[in-house]
Amino acid sequence: MPPTPGADPRPLTDEPLGIDLLNTRWIDSSGRHDLLDSLDGLATWLASPLVSQALDGASIPVDDETLERLLLARAALDEAITSPQRPHPGAIEALNDVLARGRTGHLLRPDGPGTFVEVDAPSWLPAWRAAEDYLRLLGERPERIRACSNPECILHFYDVSKNGTRRWCSMAGCGNRAKAQRHYARRKRA
Repeated sequence: MPPTPGADPRPLTDEPLGIDLLNTRWIDSSGRHDLLDSLDGLATWLASPLVSQALDGASIPVDDETLERLLLARAALDEAITSPQRPHPGAIEALNDVLARGRTGHLLRPDGPGTFVEVDAPSWLPAWRAAEDYLRLLGERPERIRACSNPECILHFYDVSKNGTRRWCSMAGCGNRAKAQRHYARRKRA
């Protein structure tokens, strides 16, 4: 029976594709989770609106090969995001290995200029698109790529706030917990 997508259980799903792939791992009150620990999780991630849009309706196999390639891309992004403005050589090499699996081409269509993507195999497309999107974020505002300020949280986000001061993956989750902890500490001292 082929894997079927279920409801996406992740707490943060509205980030750009490169960060969204990183956020397939998270921690909550019941422990650590990894959406990509099964083919069903892969099917769920591929079916999410953000990913579907980024893949332009391409038919992606939900198989071990696609999963393996996504995990390689996630590991490369995980290395690179620790220091987005100055990634270490290993992170650069790992991300470039993923990016080498595809390319963007340009062409003239009857309605004007266009682009297309070629990848070594369809199973590389999600991984390549996530790596490509991360490069886009680096080119735009690398200082806005951040980890949540909660030391117990492993989620990341791209800060699109006007003044660039977002600290939490979610104000409703981590931000609220931090406020509650500060309030409790103040009351305890008083």
